[in-house]
Amino acid sequence: MNHRPDAPDSDPGELQPLLVPGLDALTDWRLALSADLDALTRFLVAGDLLSPSGLSSAMALRQRLSTDKLVVAFVAEFSRGKSELINAIFFADAGQRVLPATPGRTTMCPVELSWDEQELPTLDLLPIDSRRESQSLAEWRHQRERWHRVQLDPSDLAALSQSLVQVTATRHVSVQEARDLGLWSDEPGADNPPLGSDGLVEVPAWRHAIINFPHPLLQRGLVVVDTPGLNAIGAEPELTLGLLPSAHAALFVLGADTGVTRSDLDVWTQHLGGQGMSCFVVLNKMDTLADPLASEAELEAAIERQCRTTAETLHVDRARVFPVSARMALTARMDGDAQRLSASRLPALEAALTQSLLPQRQSVLAKTVIGGVQSLLEHATRRLRDQRRHNAEQMLELRGLRGKSQARVNQMLERVRAETTEFDRCSSRLSALRAVHARMLREALHELSSDQVRHGVATLQQALGASWFGLRARAAFSELCHGMVAHLDRSVHLCTEIGQMLEASFGQLNAEYGFSLAMTPPPDLASLRDELQAIERGYARYFGVSRVMHLDAAGFNEQLQRMLTSKLRTVMENAQGEVDAWNQGLSSQIDGQYRERRRSYKRRTESLERILHATGELERRLAEVEGQDQQLLAQIDQAYRLGAQVCQRAEQGPAPVLPGAEPPTPPSLTLVRSDGAQVRQA
Repeated sequence: MNHRPDAPDSDPGELQPLLVPGLDALTDWRLALSADLDALTRFLVAGDLLSPSGLSSAMALRQRLSTDKLVVAFVAEFSRGKSELINAIFFADAGQRVLPATPGRTTMCPVELSWDEQELPTLDLLPIDSRRESQSLAEWRHQRERWHRVQLDPSDLAALSQSLVQVTATRHVSVQEARDLGLWSDEPGADNPPLGSDGLVEVPAWRHAIINFPHPLLQRGLVVVDTPGLNAIGAEPELTLGLLPSAHAALFVLGADTGVTRSDLDVWTQHLGGQGMSCFVVLNKMDTLADPLASEAELEAAIERQCRTTAETLHVDRARVFPVSARMALTARMDGDAQRLSASRLPALEAALTQSLLPQRQSVLAKTVIGGVQSLLEHATRRLRDQRRHNAEQMLELRGLRGKSQARVNQMLERVRAETTEFDRCSSRLSALRAVHARMLREALHELSSDQVRHGVATLQQALGASWFGLRARAAFSELCHGMVAHLDRSVHLCTEIGQMLEASFGQLNAEYGFSLAMTPPPDLASLRDELQAIERGYARYFGVSRVMHLDAAGFNEQLQRMLTSKLRTVMENAQGEVDAWNQGLSSQIDGQYRERRRSYKRRTESLERILHATGELERRLAEVEGQDQQLLAQIDQAYRLGAQVCQRAEQGPAPVLPGAEPPTPPSLTLVRSDGAQVRQA
């Protein structure tokens, strides 16, 4: 990156965005966690302590750590200085504007900035004509060959900036074409694009842009989403139901000189207010309030009044409203002027983002990691305990042979062979159990199948007819979502029945054949139920904005249907995955213990046969089993130490980057020692 020289008295640390050290600390923490998790996984694999399902869980946890992203969305109507704010916060080190932000060069389509090291630096632009086709934006992401691709050279910032100007491109089309694209509504009072004297309408040239660029902040896992204007948000269902709700924070940018306009209020009420994300309100262009005839105190009072009025209008806490001057902040960072940067008030906004976002991401990841490690350790501990129990049986048996005659050894050998024959009979019991389990599992998974989604959407379409936006639409869609929740609940009920059946069977197998099978609670799918409710809420928002969002356009209707169907199917597939993983864990436990019991009987038989034919073999075999038991004890303790190391690092989190900041309260951690005690880590 090119840097302009700092002012002589400036401290580079004062000019650096506060998110930089915070993201650095978070990234270093995630990398250290990944290394600790890798060490634990390698140890468990080397000791044959992980089933295939356990190994898959460990790999999924590792992938989650390595690919975790922090998504920040910038939302505003046109000409609020949003792109300049993005430049000031994230790209001032480039020495020039990265996103176009000069008058007359407004970003016209939603833009995502991120970095995927598996891809080349590129600008991918989806033509606006893609709106004529039925695919959702999520489906278009998998058809990048149909996007317009521009190769980017990170070392040539001038060429980069010039390439990004393409996100401002527009086209002039007829009213009918605009209507076909879903960008024109015939409803009275619709907020349509201006109609030129030539009868043409100016529309964006591109529907969506994805910038893959190796900027340091993006390399650290930051994703910036730039959404320009109410029409751009409303015309694309995936922004309302996908990108915006999934963002970890949203910055709603207003003009300090205009306050909250009618269109600003529409954006807030329809797309941001009440969402689960953290929302910050930015009063940009604060410098426009400067009055040479007013004192500094009068200027401060005017800014404070504007902030309070904005907070009251949007029904947010005053502490969530930040007056800034993005242009002043950008030039200050480019010129190395720390005093002017402070005057822009941008550092206060960056501090709030850092204090809100980073601890939140750390807490979520820590909880996920600790839960995953706890599950791995419990699984490994059960397998080790089962092996120790077999060893204890062998040691008791071998010690009882000391001083006994060959006849006594023969008698013991016959008894072990009889026990082996008896154990072999449990194969038919296990086959019958697997058959019943598989039948019940099919019923539980059927409740979560894509057929249920397809049938529910077809029923909805039949009830609503050609348009999804009639008087009954909201109630009908609510019925669909409630139906999906009912399928989830029925699947949970069936899983509970599976658990009860297996628990009874496990008890019998443990008593009759010496297994140590243990039940794990079935998944409750509560988080997925919440996701369905979030989809329902997001869809309901559409009904409140039909004046703006051209919902009568046939192409929009079809696209929205496909997207909603895809989202519902994703939720149900995730539920299927949870149910299937739970059942795989139980099946792996049965199969693993069955194989271990067979190996134990084989080892006992071979041991007694050697003892029968070799003098001194008894003590050697007893020493072997005792050594194996000590090795198992050491494995349990080492697994515990490695697991505790991962969890302790997860609890501690990255070092605070702001003076006086405290790490978030860590989740509760309990691990299992080799003696079976549940121990809370300090």
